[in-house]
Amino acid sequence: MTNRFATYLEIDLNALEQNYIFLKQKLSPKTKFLAVVKAFAYGSVANAVAAKLEALGIDYFAVAYTQEGVKLRQSGIWKPIMVLHPQPESFDQIIDHCLEPCLYSFRVLEDFLSVAKSHKQTNYPVHIKFNTGLNRLGFNQSQAEQVAAIFNQQSTIKMASLLSHLAASEDMNESDFSLQQIHQFENINSRIIASIGYQPIRHMCNTSGILNYKQAHFDMVRSGIGLYGFSNESNEHHELIPIATLKTHISQIHHLKKGESVGYNRAYVCDADTTIAVVPIGHADGIGRQYGHGNGQMIIDGKSAPIVGNVCMDMIMLNVTDIKCKEGDTVEVFGVQQSAEYLAERAGTISYELITGISNRVPRIVINN
Repeated sequence: MTNRFATYLEIDLNALEQNYIFLKQKLSPKTKFLAVVKAFAYGSVANAVAAKLEALGIDYFAVAYTQEGVKLRQSGIWKPIMVLHPQPESFDQIIDHCLEPCLYSFRVLEDFLSVAKSHKQTNYPVHIKFNTGLNRLGFNQSQAEQVAAIFNQQSTIKMASLLSHLAASEDMNESDFSLQQIHQFENINSRIIASIGYQPIRHMCNTSGILNYKQAHFDMVRSGIGLYGFSNESNEHHELIPIATLKTHISQIHHLKKGESVGYNRAYVCDADTTIAVVPIGHADGIGRQYGHGNGQMIIDGKSAPIVGNVCMDMIMLNVTDIKCKEGDTVEVFGVQQSAEYLAERAGTISYELITGISNRVPRIVINN
């Protein structure tokens, strides 16, 4: 083994750069690009990913919660950082670290305005989210004038952007619904701008929206999963490169006879003489029990090795009967040879859940040649 870690996640910043360039080419030169780096940059290394994108000229970052933004600031990231789901108890921290909250209800708007006043702020940038059909966070369309009135009555905060979120941008069977959302967002924009007298940055598109709805690129787009190498668009999927490769190695090999069993509850019984490889990774590392019983597989020497029996907390057993391998050999869980998307689908889940669920006890190794 050339690496000092038994199990590790490689993060390829060169692939990140290629994904950014590919998506950026889909935009008008005037359209800004916001990178979503929440959840440890989708399970990778947030500060390294953000630093790379900042060097490439990214315009904005977004995180889910305040502490994620604080850690980026502490690592030296200086570009604007939007907090998508801020909680009132973190509003002082947001101001202390020059983060920008996304405000989605009158409760959080009024709470943040109060805190900003106590900090003696002027024109502090905030982002206003409207719900156009996802029915998650956001003001209702009918509240547009009331929202605008709050901004007209004070100078403590300023509307840096207006945003919404497409609900089904990856599903062209739902294009009528998406177009309805876009139309509703345009209507909200017109009413807000007419009232406040200036134009905030407008943004609505996620990765699939970038690829499918050019008319909704507006002033800025947001990309998360696309930057990390995944797309729900089959025509574009091959253009994106997964930035994360999860690797482990073979700890031990067992040669079992027909009728012998493997793992807890004897969940796998050999129906013939079988060779089993044990690898040091398990559900405590983010490979859940749903991948057991042949639902998941790993790659050894370019060949698929099915998971047998139950996934243990720290170990998984693989059927390597037809694979030439030895103890110490490298095993790819997902990456170049087997995508996280494919592995997740085999277990009835999605790539987002798999890549963001890799435990922090798995070391991250950043590649940036």
